[in-house]
Amino acid sequence: MTSLHLCLLGDANSPHTRRWVMEMRARDWRVSLITARPESLDGVEQCILPPVRRPVDWMLRAGAARRHVRELAPDIVHAHYITSYGYLAARCGRHPLVLTAWGSDLLVTPQASPWMRWLTGWILRRADLITGDSASLMDAARQYHPQAPLHEIHWGVDRTRFAPAPWERKEGLQIVSLRAWEANYHIDILIQAFALLRQRPPGAAAQLHLLGGGSLQARLHTLVDRLGLAQCVHFHGRLDDAGMTAVLARCKISVTVPASDATSVAMLESMACGLAVVASDLAANRQWIDPDLLVPAGDARTLADVLQKLAGDEIRMRQAGERNAERIALEGDRKTQMDRVDRLYRQLLACSL
Repeated sequence: MTSLHLCLLGDANSPHTRRWVMEMRARDWRVSLITARPESLDGVEQCILPPVRRPVDWMLRAGAARRHVRELAPDIVHAHYITSYGYLAARCGRHPLVLTAWGSDLLVTPQASPWMRWLTGWILRRADLITGDSASLMDAARQYHPQAPLHEIHWGVDRTRFAPAPWERKEGLQIVSLRAWEANYHIDILIQAFALLRQRPPGAAAQLHLLGGGSLQARLHTLVDRLGLAQCVHFHGRLDDAGMTAVLARCKISVTVPASDATSVAMLESMACGLAVVASDLAANRQWIDPDLLVPAGDARTLADVLQKLAGDEIRMRQAGERNAERIALEGDRKTQMDRVDRLYRQLLACSL
């Protein structure tokens, strides 16, 4: 029997896109990928668009995207990120069309101008199915009055890879951030809070691990040097899953304090590994994190205060981590989430016959 053909539009160099591709291939879909940011993916035909260097470039890629979709003739088109690939997919005019919101594409970008808000609505109203990974993201989509059903689908965690390490093997106070080194994620605020924590018991011997990588690397190194933290802040950069889990196994607390976010995969992976999580007080995070461990985004002093209080209570830290792992087992398993997507795809096709 011939496999059904799914055409994804998204960044091939994004781990989220890559995981989605592999999950759908594992469910017997033939997967093609139209992308402006290519990277090799075994068993996946990629149609490469000219590079996108400015937001306006997305407007200029619609013709190429339409030609690729016409040549591929897939059963389903699914675009990731509403205001870029979602725009291209909407311009292609092929159905069924699935759109997945990632966060800033609905929470930030449309606020830039009335034109962007109008365009976002135009894109959403051409979808047959809309997904996003938090209730706040789905609420944002509803403001545009799309006709398509909306489903909250988490990216999910591969619990065969991300699982708790024995707490008693974790030495000292080690803190980790998995977020990208970009302005939205406030890594500078975390470093400043960590500097304050190091001046107080029990944080004097704490270590901070920064994963993720990004354009602010040089600036963050300079900040660490200026604060005299070079011996206790470790820049790991981008790591594969094995590298990430090795660092997470050593840590007790994970910090994620962006200014804007939907449900963060990095947060879910930290939870799955049994870490206590301190996060910015955003609607998406309130779905997952204890209110006492939520802090205002951009507030280094409050972040330091919460970290100090948490670090001073070993039992609370451990219990918070255990509850997080249990929550992911119930609600955040990637296989469960991707099985839902597979069923939704097939239901769309059945309805379109």
